[in-house]
Amino acid sequence: MAFASVEDTIALENEMPWEDRDVPVTFYELLTRTKDRHGNGKATTFQLLSGPKDKAETLTWNDLHARTCQVANMFRDLGIGEKDVVACILPNCTETLLTIFGGAIAGIINPINPLLEPEQIAAILRETKAKVVVTLKAFPKTDVAQKTAEAVRHAPGVATVLEIDLNRYLTPPKSLIVPLIRPKNPGNHHADVLDFNKTAKKYPTSLSFADSTEDRVAAYFHTGGTTGMPKVAQHRYSGMVYNGWLGATLLFTNDDNVICPLPMFHVFACHVIMMSAISAGTHVVFPTPAGYRGDGVFDNFWKLIERWQITFIITVPTAISAMMQRPVDADISSVKTSFSGSAPLPLELFKRFEETSGVTIVEGYGLTEATCLVSCNPPTGGKKVGSVGIRFPYSDVRIFKEVNGEPVECGPDEVGEICVSNPGVYAGNTYTEAEKNAELYHHGKYLRTGDLGRIDEENYIWITGRAKDLIIRGGHNIDPAEIEEALLQHHDVAMAGAIGQPDAHSGELPCAYVELVEGASVTGEELLAHAKVHVHERAAIPKHVEVLDELPKTAVGKVFKPDLRKRAITRIYNKALDEAKLNAKVIEVLDDKKRGLVARVERTGVVHDDEVGHVLGAYTRPWEWAE
Repeated sequence: MAFASVEDTIALENEMPWEDRDVPVTFYELLTRTKDRHGNGKATTFQLLSGPKDKAETLTWNDLHARTCQVANMFRDLGIGEKDVVACILPNCTETLLTIFGGAIAGIINPINPLLEPEQIAAILRETKAKVVVTLKAFPKTDVAQKTAEAVRHAPGVATVLEIDLNRYLTPPKSLIVPLIRPKNPGNHHADVLDFNKTAKKYPTSLSFADSTEDRVAAYFHTGGTTGMPKVAQHRYSGMVYNGWLGATLLFTNDDNVICPLPMFHVFACHVIMMSAISAGTHVVFPTPAGYRGDGVFDNFWKLIERWQITFIITVPTAISAMMQRPVDADISSVKTSFSGSAPLPLELFKRFEETSGVTIVEGYGLTEATCLVSCNPPTGGKKVGSVGIRFPYSDVRIFKEVNGEPVECGPDEVGEICVSNPGVYAGNTYTEAEKNAELYHHGKYLRTGDLGRIDEENYIWITGRAKDLIIRGGHNIDPAEIEEALLQHHDVAMAGAIGQPDAHSGELPCAYVELVEGASVTGEELLAHAKVHVHERAAIPKHVEVLDELPKTAVGKVFKPDLRKRAITRIYNKALDEAKLNAKVIEVLDDKKRGLVARVERTGVVHDDEVGHVLGAYTRPWEWAE
């Protein structure tokens, strides 16, 4: 049906309670329904290379169902029961989908960002008690195999590692060259190593064990947030199916082709797009293992749309910014809409994209902790640029503020914390670590998102900032979005990230880091002068603006603010040590799970501990000696 206004949301809710909807109980049931309806239709396509004529692998729904069953049977034979964990440490490829789907049927699937460091991957493997790991065989231009091997060394619970060889996607002469230049395959760990595809082919193409009979936890996704160490969220079948129902009811049909150059280890691609595609029978195209980060993806993007007759573009603000630096050099008349998520979209970027491509962007909102979808600007109705639209059916969104320690609901346009209750929220059990669920809910059911926002008179939701991102200057709260928006008004600025830098007097002072559009040469000093004019709140004017070649980003395109904070801590602390003429310097800043960001200091000559302690003790961030 059309999704044009909050009245459409209410109309769907009034038809019947969510519990009475005829939706599958399990993921296997969902996939089987789609296979039975659309068996010979295109399901998924993967291209290893980004060219519009490069080799691609397309699976029908019959193919996808059969191969998923083989993988699920393989996992069950490897000892994976309903409460056991399969970790997926992979870039995008067909096998990534098969691993995620088969893992969710046999047990609990745990997609892990392969860009994480081995120590972080190992920590997640230990926390989730993963028994099986699926990863790459050593391959040129990627260190996924090497990092996974190192992580498995420190995860004694892993019994089996299944390897995928990307060389099968190549054609001669490249496929003949890879064996000659392939890095040595890493070993040096305790787990058995098997070939994923050769092993899976031994198993039947129909499920050889009884499917689950009721709702259960089927996936662990670690957060990709910008404010600290990853946490592991639990997702049930019901939340996954809810995301799929929303997509099939309000967005996609079996005639649509969706391009999704986002990583499958993230809920946006996995739950929002793939669950919706499965529910609707929609064809999804994944270009290159690295998605938008892949070689040539932006240069070939419009041609890929023409090749696959794409109707929906799935994107994020950083990708939109890169697209706008390339001409539209293909026929993209098939496109209906572009969906953008993961971070707020600057107004100027929205206008530039719409004017250049003729395609309207729909902004949405979701989060890992809620199994994702919460709201979006209605595709067929009024859009408010900068908002994240109206709530989806069965998503109860409230804005709360705390008064005397108690949650009080905010009125229209009053800013508070965005809180959500919907079928994707696993109230009381959002994270695997029980202590992280403490004080995470209001009234026992509303997930506290940590996002600051408001709901206007027409029920549109606006995100005004991240509660943990607030810059607190002498007790005065500063929203970094105001600084970022002011800097983005400068025509040479592509991306901006504002944070609080340490200050001995005020605790924090605002500073900003920017990434420029290609070919621009504006300086930090010039941008600081620009900010003084365009940042309207005097206290929010940044004390420092620095131009970086590229801002650090998460895999889904958010500015990764912990890295910016590390830069600021290093700069401020070293400046203070230099001014005090002390023989010491900060050599790194570590993200400690309990203490947060900790500066590690190295002696460069004779210096007393209490001298350094006197200087650095004036700041709120902790420090320690590196030796």
